[in-house]
Amino acid sequence: MICPYCSFKETKVIDKRNADQSIIRRRRECLRCEKRFTTHEKAETIQLLVVKKDGRREPFDNEKVRRGVIKACEKRPVSIEKINTVVDKTETKMRKYEKNEIPSSVIGEEVMKHLKLLDKVAYIRFASVYRSFTDIEEFTKELKEISK
Repeated sequence: MICPYCSFKETKVIDKRNADQSIIRRRRECLRCEKRFTTHEKAETIQLLVVKKDGRREPFDNEKVRRGVIKACEKRPVSIEKINTVVDKTETKMRKYEKNEIPSSVIGEEVMKHLKLLDKVAYIRFASVYRSFTDIEEFTKELKEISK
């Protein structure tokens, strides 16, 4: 593993643990500059395809999911660790989906399920974009739904 700070090619593993069912988290230290960093090791899996509303297909990109969740959580008291957990749980669920072609609606609903528990404002922000609210009535209906 190359050190991200000084590009030295030798590091040692200080700690190793399972971050998720399919991800191993390794804490490393550079043997030259002695700075520490974390890596995540994940087995290569079958490529998932997202089926968009218009029928187009594109590869599943957890970074795209992460950007959407970060945008929804902007200026909210939600840590990056919690955002990463939402993204990781969503990806894990999608990998367990019965097919390797997943409708975008399934991904959006899974993200909203996690955001609803995490932060209601972030949930509403994500839902307003995902569900394309066209008027205030739809927005109000969703607000009433989460207020229950």
